[in-house]
Amino acid sequence: MFPHQRNRRLRTNDSIRSLVRETILTPNDFMFPMFIAEGTNVEVPIPSMPGIFRRSIDLTVKEVKELWSLGIKAVNIYVKVDDKLKDNTGKEAWNPNGLMQQAIKAIKDAVPGMIVMPDVALDPYSIYGHDGIIENGDIVNDATVDALTLMSLSHAAAGADFVAPSDMMDGRVLAIRKALEENGFPNVGIMSYSAKYASSFYGPFRDALDSAPKESGVEVPKDKKTYQMDYANRIEAIREALHDVEEGADIVMVKPGIAYLDIVREVKDAVNVPVSVYQVSGEYAMVKAAAERGWLDHDKIMIEQLHCIKRAGADIISTYFAKEAAILLNK
Repeated sequence: MFPHQRNRRLRTNDSIRSLVRETILTPNDFMFPMFIAEGTNVEVPIPSMPGIFRRSIDLTVKEVKELWSLGIKAVNIYVKVDDKLKDNTGKEAWNPNGLMQQAIKAIKDAVPGMIVMPDVALDPYSIYGHDGIIENGDIVNDATVDALTLMSLSHAAAGADFVAPSDMMDGRVLAIRKALEENGFPNVGIMSYSAKYASSFYGPFRDALDSAPKESGVEVPKDKKTYQMDYANRIEAIREALHDVEEGADIVMVKPGIAYLDIVREVKDAVNVPVSVYQVSGEYAMVKAAAERGWLDHDKIMIEQLHCIKRAGADIISTYFAKEAAILLNK
């Protein structure tokens, strides 16, 4: 007796596999993280992230135009802040003429259709490399939320489509949403880093922005575990995402990506808003390093991982592979 169902019939050739494929990946799925530096005609390679650069605004705009031509419609942007502008309050973060604010304006002027989601967190502006203001050796939540709200308003005024709080302070989504509504920015959205884990996969990113916690003469937390999530926890991620949606988040994010696909699926099943996933710098660097040594096929692994992230439930994938993957998919 042969089985009535032979599942291999639907795997016979590429045509039938394509016809019944459940997950379709396109450049529309991607958001590209970009690092911005002071100056003009500046392009500094990030050694731990091959192919990724810190660029001045003029070269960032040039890159954004190329991304748009490839079908990539969103960027999330981060700035490398001069040390002399850093302090414990993060006040440079809401300077209307600051590097981030200038970058937002320049990108929107050059490519109005590009969705710009600037990072909202104090670590690039902090002398201590933390995402919040420090008092008596601790990260103070509510004072930090006040600072993040000012930062978000300055991004909205500069032309941001969404603000993207990545700090993991309690109540910041509600405070930002309230401030946006009350200050004439009801159409500016919030993409909240809802389930951001205290992960070791962030190392190359912190090299790119010099945003790792720093040793100092003042007592400060040695890591970010008092505000970023414990990677052993699952239910907490659902709770965080649901809270952010209740507070007004339009999109929730899970970070990192590949190592947290179970969380992506849990969050996707729990919320009724789009879910974004950040395939972070360490995940990117591992593929690059293995491919350079000939241990993995770079393009095949890249496309497979991106499919896996989408299959798990991601509506948006923030990835350093976005440009390379779009070029490959467009072929």
